[in-house]
Amino acid sequence: MLYSHGMRAIAVCLLAASAWAAAKSPITHETLWLMKRVGAPVASPDEKWVVFPVTRPAYDARDQESDLWIVPTDARAKPRQITFTKGAESGVVWSPNSRRLAFSAKRDGDQENQIYMLDLVTGGEAVRMTSVAGGASSPQWRPDGWGLLFGSMVDPLAAERKTRKYSARVFDSFPIRHWDQWLDERRLHLFIQDADPSLPAQDLLAGTRLAAEPGFSMPLAPLGGEELDAAWAPDGKSIVFAAATRRNTAAYSFYPTHLYQVALTGSEPRALTTGEDSYTKPTFRPDGRALYCSYEKQTEKVYSLERVAKLSWPTPGETAIVTAAFDRSVDKFGFSPDGKTLYLLAEDAGLEKLYAMPSAGGAARPVAGMPAGCYTNLSSSQALVANWESAVNPGEVVRIDPVTGKHLWMTEFNVERAAGIDWLPLRHFWFTSKGGKKIHNMVVLPPAFEESKKYPLLVLLHGGPHNMWRDQFFLRWNYHLLAQPGYVVLLTNYTGSTGFGEKFAQDIQGDPLKGPGEEINEAADEAIRRYAFIDGSRQAAGGASYGGHMANWLQATTTRYKCLISHAGLINLESQWGTSDTIYSREINNGGPPWEQGKTWREQNPIRYAKNFRTPILLTVGERDFRVPLNQTLENWSVLQRLRIPSRLIVFPEANHWIQRGEDSRFFYQEVHAWLKKYLVGQASGLSDN
Repeated sequence: MLYSHGMRAIAVCLLAASAWAAAKSPITHETLWLMKRVGAPVASPDEKWVVFPVTRPAYDARDQESDLWIVPTDARAKPRQITFTKGAESGVVWSPNSRRLAFSAKRDGDQENQIYMLDLVTGGEAVRMTSVAGGASSPQWRPDGWGLLFGSMVDPLAAERKTRKYSARVFDSFPIRHWDQWLDERRLHLFIQDADPSLPAQDLLAGTRLAAEPGFSMPLAPLGGEELDAAWAPDGKSIVFAAATRRNTAAYSFYPTHLYQVALTGSEPRALTTGEDSYTKPTFRPDGRALYCSYEKQTEKVYSLERVAKLSWPTPGETAIVTAAFDRSVDKFGFSPDGKTLYLLAEDAGLEKLYAMPSAGGAARPVAGMPAGCYTNLSSSQALVANWESAVNPGEVVRIDPVTGKHLWMTEFNVERAAGIDWLPLRHFWFTSKGGKKIHNMVVLPPAFEESKKYPLLVLLHGGPHNMWRDQFFLRWNYHLLAQPGYVVLLTNYTGSTGFGEKFAQDIQGDPLKGPGEEINEAADEAIRRYAFIDGSRQAAGGASYGGHMANWLQATTTRYKCLISHAGLINLESQWGTSDTIYSREINNGGPPWEQGKTWREQNPIRYAKNFRTPILLTVGERDFRVPLNQTLENWSVLQRLRIPSRLIVFPEANHWIQRGEDSRFFYQEVHAWLKKYLVGQASGLSDN
């Protein structure tokens, strides 16, 4: 169990030579979907244990199970399961004395998720700690262990809703939707629960002027709803949390998120930060004498790096930007036990790496020389634990040595299954575009790959655009499953991608499609030039979200691709502005509102080039998608049908921006493979069906 990175590679090879002595098999959807999903690890305060969730997936959601597992931090014993229910536990946290766990779960009889406590010393069943109508999430133990902070939705119109005879949604301000949900008057509040579950929970924001602000909101979670972003003050007498007060201005301005402090007595919260910049993820240094947080500067640019800022404590003064010299966006951060070292996770050229720097500020250095993969979900103190995965290694829990930079494997849930798959690590290459930029790319090779053969090329377009193709194991748009019938897959990190510095990501502003589209075509040319095994006469392109936008732009501007695939892609910049759940950033990206008809609106709107459409295209979309709503795909479909271009439309009624149901996902990949085969295979031999 206790393997270094190199030792594990040897172990996997030995395993492949024995248990998997037979020929390896290409990846299938069943292999992909049924891989166990190892979640975020959380180290105990005494550094002896690590707890993490494991999901055992199934095609029928009713058969899926998710439970908590525990493993010694030294990894000298195998992980063992400690909960045994189908429902998932989320937001797990250790008590200060390292003997109890708190988490959010929906157990038998619960209408909504509640907070449960599991005593690992006495054993037995988890005890429900809360009984709140709005559900309970994201628990945090009070520093003395005698109470819990959690978040719960509060509905000021709950009583009125029960007596309403009509059914209608009524709005007076923006936003009205988020991800896949309609918004209403419900808001997330901070609650305190005493260690005695028979006592009622206390709403710390009830009756405050802050919570009564028309634009009050906790931060919106990326995938819907609001999320608790808070921390106990070191003395346990107050809470620091992040909130916005101008969410109702989102149609015509960016709005900041600030840090506030509220006492357990329930007095009016006081603002700790001000201005137009945003502050989130409050975290106290181990000595309790400084408050750190994520910081995003508001400029004329839509994208800014997420940096780490510091305020003194208990008397916050001037904010200091600790990572000012680090030209990468910080995904997560934590401290060494003495608080002198700050650990960071940040994207870099297709990888997500671990960095270390002085907590007072200074240069960040990579903790490990990482040739592949991504660290995520860092849990730091004396033991650095995280998830690690790559395109050919499904995620597991690892412990990282901050001195040597090597990581030790604490779990091996998917090692044997992964060893039996015929797949190869990603290849990286760079080229300089005609615009003078260095562009990073990765190449995915098919199973049974031979350098002497010729393979069609699938150019895969990532979403965002402020995102990055990563050397990571994905369920959606899995690189190797797409390559499985016998394709080479090209992953290009075009201008606008993250992981290459702030300016590179910002340079897409004002040029949302044309410049990146040219880089993608140049990348395909470069890949064909470099690799003799790519058949340049058979190319296809496809992607989702912004990748879908780009597929539609390629439809408008080139006929080099034999076919295209567009999932959740916009066809019309103007109607996308009017119907998406986010609009102001689109206005800024395009140089003004659509009615002013600036250059970008006129020259980079795919539907304006419909007369150029020629390429067969597969369109897919989720009916519950509010980010790139259904109307975009329907507009595209109307154009394609009017022009009699070979096309196919698939609408997933239960999907949002992502296709998440197992059977829907399997059907999606089948349709993608069939579409590519129809237009790419032709006279090629050796391509298999899936």
